[in-house]
Amino acid sequence: MTKQSVVPLWLKLSFTLLATVVVTVYWRDKGPSNLLWFSDIALILLVPALWLQSRLLNSTMAVAVLFLEIGWLIDFISGSNLLQVTDYMFDVDHELHLRILSGLFHITMPPVIIFLLLRLGYDPRALPLQSLLAAVVLPVTYLVSDPDDNINMVFGIPEPQQFMHPWLYLLLLLGAFIALVYIPSHHIFKRLFNSANKSTA
Repeated sequence: MTKQSVVPLWLKLSFTLLATVVVTVYWRDKGPSNLLWFSDIALILLVPALWLQSRLLNSTMAVAVLFLEIGWLIDFISGSNLLQVTDYMFDVDHELHLRILSGLFHITMPPVIIFLLLRLGYDPRALPLQSLLAAVVLPVTYLVSDPDDNINMVFGIPEPQQFMHPWLYLLLLLGAFIALVYIPSHHIFKRLFNSANKSTA
């Protein structure tokens, strides 16, 4: 399989259009700090992953958000009764166009990531790369975002916490992401998506 035939052009174009619209509207309506959500970062980085057919970029975003996004979908399908992370999708006071865009990209990302994992394979370098990315994103999010937004839970789970020093909390949060999300994802993807015979980088 040639590198040019791995990802169809229609998928590259349609996902790029979706990401462009989401980023533009979110920047205008929610401010640039909202794009620090790991899901928003994944949405943005999947664009070059598609066009470059990059196993490493897609694998990194898979480690970062795939199982979290599946959790979002389960919560949404259940009517926000299980994890209660999609309450805003059922809040009539939340702008309709933002709910539509949020639903579109959260529903779209998991199949796109899985499709690329199937086509490109999994790159084990994703685990250290995503851990490093999170080590940068979490403190930046804490410094520039509003506690009321609690982006990436940097201020507390689920509400802002006051039990420990915020930087200690961030360190523990980073450890939790690595131990509970990234490492398990890494081992599952290594087993399911063997990249040994894949030709793309």
